[in-house]
Amino acid sequence: MIPGARIARISREVKNFERKSPWGISCRPQTEDTYDDLLVTLLGPKETPYERGIFNITVKIPDKYPFEPPLMKFNTPIYHPNIDKGGRICMDLLKMPPKGAWVPTITLETLLVSLQTLLANPNPDDPLMIDIANEYKSDIQKFMENARKHTEMYATGR
Repeated sequence: MIPGARIARISREVKNFERKSPWGISCRPQTEDTYDDLLVTLLGPKETPYERGIFNITVKIPDKYPFEPPLMKFNTPIYHPNIDKGGRICMDLLKMPPKGAWVPTITLETLLVSLQTLLANPNPDDPLMIDIANEYKSDIQKFMENARKHTEMYATGR
């Protein structure tokens, strides 16, 4: 993709958030002069242990975007089998084929809505945090309680 076309696409995608963002998601550039580093605020999905949480995520747009997926990282600690203590996310849409499902037609909005969906529906069969995945599989109530406590501690501003 021609560099100007890359910037135009990223700019268009970010401006779409300003006009009509999906529920609970905001996305903006970290600085006004570049779209390479974005700040995302994600509200925890309703009726989940993350419901009252406000999660901050950084998104780095690679030079080869949209032919390579963005790099996303949670800055807010979260108790989830697919997100590690460093904020790294295990989600197929963030990986290149053949192991992942990234294709250039995926937009930032699609990725962020998918990430919000991952919070509501963890994938314990492809975890980054094996102990949390095992807890999710063996004692869902304990997982829900731990995730809720973690959210209250780190993501509610209390």
